[in-house]
Amino acid sequence: MVLGWRRRRTGHGATKKQPRNLDMEALIPNHFLCPISLDLMKDPVTLSSGITYDRQSIDTWLEAGNFTCPVTNQVLRNFDQIPNHSLRRMIQDWCTQNKHYGIERVPTPRIPVLPMEVSEILFSIGASARRLDQHGCLECVHKIKKWGAESERNKRCILENGTASVLAAAFDSFATDCIKRNATVCEEILSALSWMLPAFDEEAHKYLGSQASLHGMVWFLKMSDDLSVKQNAILALKELLACHDRNKHVDALAEIDGVNEVLFNFIREKISPTITKASLMVVFYLVSSSSSSSSSKSSEKIKSAFLEMGLVSILLEILVDSERGICERALGVLDSLCDFQEGREKAYANALTIPVLVKKILRVSEMATEYSISAIWKLCKCASSQEERVLVEVLQVGTFQKLLLVLQVRCGDENTKEKTTELLKLLNPYRAGLECIESVDFKNIRRSF
Repeated sequence: MVLGWRRRRTGHGATKKQPRNLDMEALIPNHFLCPISLDLMKDPVTLSSGITYDRQSIDTWLEAGNFTCPVTNQVLRNFDQIPNHSLRRMIQDWCTQNKHYGIERVPTPRIPVLPMEVSEILFSIGASARRLDQHGCLECVHKIKKWGAESERNKRCILENGTASVLAAAFDSFATDCIKRNATVCEEILSALSWMLPAFDEEAHKYLGSQASLHGMVWFLKMSDDLSVKQNAILALKELLACHDRNKHVDALAEIDGVNEVLFNFIREKISPTITKASLMVVFYLVSSSSSSSSSKSSEKIKSAFLEMGLVSILLEILVDSERGICERALGVLDSLCDFQEGREKAYANALTIPVLVKKILRVSEMATEYSISAIWKLCKCASSQEERVLVEVLQVGTFQKLLLVLQVRCGDENTKEKTTELLKLLNPYRAGLECIESVDFKNIRRSF
C-alpha cells in the first residue's frame, strides 16, 4: 500500500521545466502512520503492548470501552500512554524536508493535563474564594481556561473532576461579598463556565441558584458593556432554569428588580442570535405554568409584566421572519402566554396572531407545528361569544386544510393530535360559506379579518 501527499505541478514555468513529470508525490513512511486511522501521527504515544498510536485515535478507542491493543489484541495491563518523542521528532523532520510538497510541520503537542493537576487547581480556587482573594482565583481560572483551550481531552478531564461546581461556589462567594467590587473575577468565572454547559451538576445548580448568584448574573445583564459577558450570564441563567427543580429559581428571579425589562430588551433589540435564543428560553421557563402555589403566583406576576411591555407584539414580529431556532423558542413563549386570559386577550387584539401561527404549521419544524397548534387550540377553545370571530378568522387563513394534513402526515405527539382533532370539530360548524385565503401578506396586515 502506498500512502502519501500528491501535488500537481501547474503554472507556465513549471510546465516548461518538467513537461513529463506533472504529478509529484511524497511517500509517507509506514511507521509514521497511526495503525487505527492510517493518518500521519501528530502526537504518537506508546501503550503497554509496545505499539505506538496517535493519541487522539487511541483515546477514541479506549473511551469506546475497549481494553485491548487494536493491533495485537492483547489485554492492556494499564492505560498509560507514554509519549514517543523520538518518533514525533522524526515525523517533524520528515515534514520539514518535504515542505515543498505542501506538507506542514506537525506542531509539538502539549502534554495533556492530569486529574491530579486539575484537583490541585480546584483546591486553590476554593481556598482563594474563601479568602476572597481575587488575584489568586483569577490565576487559577485563567489556567483552567488555558488547559481547556488546548484540547478536547483536557476539557473532558476538567469537567470530569467537578470543576463546574467549584467555579459555581467561587462565583457565589464573590457575588455574596460584592458583585461590583468582584466583577472582574466573576466575569472570568462565567466565561469558564460557559464552555462547560450543559455539564452542571446538582451542586453547581445549588450555588448558581443562590440569591447572591442570581443578583450577580442579572447585574451583568444590566450593567456590563461587554457583549460576551452578557452572553455568558444569560447562558448560565438559561442552564439554571432548565433543571428539573426550576420553580424555586423562578421565585427568586422574579423578585429581582429589572430582570423582566432586560430580558424584554434582549428579545426586542436582537443584539445577538445566541443572546436572543437564550433570552427566549429564560422567558419561556419564567412564564411556563407551575404546579406549586408560590411559583404559580410568581409566574402570573411575570406574565403580566411581560404582557404590559408588549411581548406578544414583539414575538409576532419576530415570527414573521426568523430562523428556525428563534422561531421555535418564540412560539413556545407565545403558547405559554396563551395559558391565561390576559395573554389570550393580547393575542386576540393583534391582527398578526392567527395568520402567523397558521403560517408556521408544517413550515418550520415539528416542534414549531406543535406550539402553533397548541396556541391556536387555546385561542379557539377559550374564545367567548364575543370572540367567536377568531374561529372565522382561523378558517379564512386555511387552518382547516392544514390541520387535516397534520393528521395525514402524523406530525406531532398524541397531545398534538388530540388538539388537532378537537380544533377540526370546533371549526367544522363555521365552514359553510367561508373562503380560504391561500396567502397572506403580513406586511399589509393592520387589523383583524
